[in-house]
Amino acid sequence: MRVNKSISLKNKPDFKKDLLLWAQQHKVVFWLDSNTAAENFNVRYSSFEAVLALDVHRELKCDYKAAFSKLKTFRKECNDFIFGYFAYDLKNDIEQLTSNNYDGLQFPDLYFFQPKKLFFFKDEHLNLSYLEEYQSEMEQDLSEIEKIQSVDQNFSPPEKIRIKERISKKSYFKKVDSILDHIHRGDIYEVNFCQEFYAENTSIDPLSVYQELNKISGPPFANFVKLHDQYLLSASPERFVKKLGSKIISQPIKGTARRSTDPIEDQKLAKQLSKDLKERTENIMIVDLVRNDLSKTAVKGSVKVEELCGVYSFKQVYQLISTVTSSISEDTDVVDVIKSLFPMGSMTGAPKISAMEIIEELEESKRGLYSGAVGYFSPEGDFDFNVVIRSILYNKQQQYISFTVGGAITSQSIIEKEYEECLVKAGAMKKALNA
Repeated sequence: MRVNKSISLKNKPDFKKDLLLWAQQHKVVFWLDSNTAAENFNVRYSSFEAVLALDVHRELKCDYKAAFSKLKTFRKECNDFIFGYFAYDLKNDIEQLTSNNYDGLQFPDLYFFQPKKLFFFKDEHLNLSYLEEYQSEMEQDLSEIEKIQSVDQNFSPPEKIRIKERISKKSYFKKVDSILDHIHRGDIYEVNFCQEFYAENTSIDPLSVYQELNKISGPPFANFVKLHDQYLLSASPERFVKKLGSKIISQPIKGTARRSTDPIEDQKLAKQLSKDLKERTENIMIVDLVRNDLSKTAVKGSVKVEELCGVYSFKQVYQLISTVTSSISEDTDVVDVIKSLFPMGSMTGAPKISAMEIIEELEESKRGLYSGAVGYFSPEGDFDFNVVIRSILYNKQQQYISFTVGGAITSQSIIEKEYEECLVKAGAMKKALNA
């Protein structure tokens, strides 16, 4: 059972900063923020503006083997809110696949926990939801958070960080050539090919870097995750999948264009993206894949494309976003819905299994939490998960910093432009890291 308390907020942005700073004393912290100012994004499916989950009551941490089955059991045992993530390499629990590339981050493949304490933001109110046995700590916690208000939280950028590329530009060109050969042979139609940028023997202040990254990007699916000495600092613009009652909503992103500071040119770039055949083809291929994946758990005839290739603006880029929905029956296990869609088509390609085999062959680092999903399950069985992109990952103990970017390779791809798109996507992470 949970005990709830609602309070009014006079200055929500400052309180959010104070709350996150206070939360750093805990070993496990999950912060999900929709950045309600994210311009023009379709937020009609949002359940709350932001939530902080912290302090472990029960947890599940495991590798990919039987991970989805273990999660089913854990969710039912908790019968409560649980927060966590699915790493990309859970693909190996779903298909006969492997992950043998270099892993400098070493996150578990799956992690979920039942938090002792939850803080939900909606409009100008904060709702605290504590497990009954910890309700006596509520007033003390609020008092401690109030005291933080006097602390100066101005961002101090880290010292200049030297970022290395895991795949050289020359090697990138060669690998994309190989992907195009696969496409021309008919092995695949599209593959999302990614490259890692990293720094070794380097330390950062994760919260400061997250706040700067969030300020630069202002995305609708931002995350700050602390799992002991491992951190995810995410400025994700993409929803993977949400369940609301019997309705399932997936919103894949495929198709990117840069923004301009010149308003006339900026509008021109948005219009060009809406009509760009190559970018629309990328998106439509993934929409077809998502429709197919959703049909595995859907009530017959319920899969619908609510919006195809809508142009949405973010601080750094324009994106093409589609919305695909379905309905499920009451006897469908909610974990099976996610398993049927995972990994998300926007981060793999089509056909999915062939694309994942080529990804493993040509990429040089294990994706891990990158291109996985972070989110939560509610006690009623609803859920909401993002796609982990535009994100910095940090292993404090190993002093290893990593961010990965990629793009969809199709028969119409021009290799130089694909490489340039990667650099555009990497811009916010490099700026936040002072790299």
